[in-house]
Amino acid sequence: MPLDSRIGRDTYTIGVRQFRQQVLPPGRPATTVFGYGSTGHPETFHYPALTIEARYGRAVQVRWVNQLVDTNGGYLPHLLPVDPTLHWANPPGGAKGRDSCPMFTSAPGPYRGPVPIVTHLHGGANGEESDGYSEAWYLPHTQGIPRGYARVGSFYEEFAEKSEAKFGVPWGPGEAVSHYANHDRAATLWFHDHTLGITRLNVYAGMVGFYLLRGGPSDLAEGVLPGPAPRLGDLPGTRYHEIPVVIQDRSFRTDGSLFYPASRALSDGFKGPYVPDSDIPPMWNPEYLGNTMVTNGRTWPVLPVEPRRYRFRFLNGCNARTLILKIVTDPVARRPVAAKLALWQVGSDGGFLPAPVRRDQLLLAPAERADVIVDFTTIPVGTELYLINEGPDAAFAGGTVGTDFAAANPKTTGQVMKFVTEPLAAADTSTSPAQLKLPPFEPLGPADRTRRVSLGEVASTRVPGVSPREALLGVIGPNGKPRLLGWADPITENPAVGSTEIWEIHNLTMDAHPIHIHEVQFQVVDRQTLPGGSRRPPEAWERGFKDTVLAYPQETTRVKARFGQAGRYMWHCHILEHEDNEMMRPLRVGPA
Repeated sequence: MPLDSRIGRDTYTIGVRQFRQQVLPPGRPATTVFGYGSTGHPETFHYPALTIEARYGRAVQVRWVNQLVDTNGGYLPHLLPVDPTLHWANPPGGAKGRDSCPMFTSAPGPYRGPVPIVTHLHGGANGEESDGYSEAWYLPHTQGIPRGYARVGSFYEEFAEKSEAKFGVPWGPGEAVSHYANHDRAATLWFHDHTLGITRLNVYAGMVGFYLLRGGPSDLAEGVLPGPAPRLGDLPGTRYHEIPVVIQDRSFRTDGSLFYPASRALSDGFKGPYVPDSDIPPMWNPEYLGNTMVTNGRTWPVLPVEPRRYRFRFLNGCNARTLILKIVTDPVARRPVAAKLALWQVGSDGGFLPAPVRRDQLLLAPAERADVIVDFTTIPVGTELYLINEGPDAAFAGGTVGTDFAAANPKTTGQVMKFVTEPLAAADTSTSPAQLKLPPFEPLGPADRTRRVSLGEVASTRVPGVSPREALLGVIGPNGKPRLLGWADPITENPAVGSTEIWEIHNLTMDAHPIHIHEVQFQVVDRQTLPGGSRRPPEAWERGFKDTVLAYPQETTRVKARFGQAGRYMWHCHILEHEDNEMMRPLRVGPA
């Protein structure tokens, strides 16, 4: 609950802890996870986190505390295998070697030291000191941290000083304080860990939650949306008609613990040699897709619904899996299967669309959101329906299920959750989605410049035939050739404050990549096949504001963004395994 609402802002202290939760079905072992919660209320710690509700124009201050310590106050190691050969936070490197790619003379095992964290509000337009920059991480404030370890990332002290000077609130050891102005469009935002080189592991372990921004000139213009949404302090048995839903894939051991591969061999069969005998990281997997679907922290849950309209805030929170969602009657029918209910999409990443879009299925890449209304009013009581996934059990490259790729396993990763209709408890006063009047849509003005960037992969230079060694972003030079760059290379994306730019994203790989640009909500302009194909407009559900766009293989995807405030931010692929191994670049708005 807010602790400081009298001074014009809502103030929270939110910790990250290790705890056990019943993720698997009842009767199976509980699972140890990392997750967020209110530091003074241990019962609030949950994976995913309880939702933060924010109002337009009312600031939110969050003190994010790293509490990954044991009952004796010592630090906890990570639940999952940390590959220390990547370019990562690297606390053992000390102040001079932090945020680096360490050198090894013999094969290292997983890093077992204290866990660094830093939280990013995905989709928010906030100052650099509150963005959750990957090199602004911090360890828990606890005894026993090995001598010589860096306790904070390279940009932590700078952002702490800027934040205190700006807001008058100091940061304490083992914590960071973020200030969210909430002057953005009403939208489905979310928060997650963003630590350099281990984002995939911290998010997989449970560091994720919703942040719903309501009100303001970009909220609903006319009509009534289904509600209410879950709120802290609601009485048991409260019926919700607006439900945030985060969908993730995970794997488990028989004892209930999370499984994430400790060797690349599981990904593509390559069993070495690894670093230092080659240039291939030993534990990094190019992508990892779990074999179990987890929805709001439970495997294959059942949701009772009434014959009325519901509003679902869907988030693809998977590390690498692209989802294609439908509601059907038979969960194991041969794919593709006909949809039973329409999905009326009214919003995307950055808030409401220009108009509602009727869809039979939702294509959601990692980090994308869809604000959807589902009408159950004609479904008889006792009917069972299923939300299924027809996306592939592999890297997504576009195309159509059954023609270009096989659908997910209908018995496991092809099922997400079940709906069971029960009697109507109260009249439905919401508006039919086709009749909703969404807020006026204001397209961005002319672009000041066009920037050409690229997506690529590089193969091993020491082991023939092994690829990728890492995934990279880069630029397209004046000669039309790509120049791939790593995280530590000099900044090349430096828009002026207040400028509007078109970014041409040239995907030169064979996979689709969800590209996220921090600090902005952009508009999709068009796509074009390489080289020089005809341009096609954005899909109807992409015509609002977005912060993550799916860039298809061998295509140019164009987006237009206005960069409103100075600072150091990031842009990257939101396949977490990719961003953790160099497919992320710093972004500087304003003068260097």
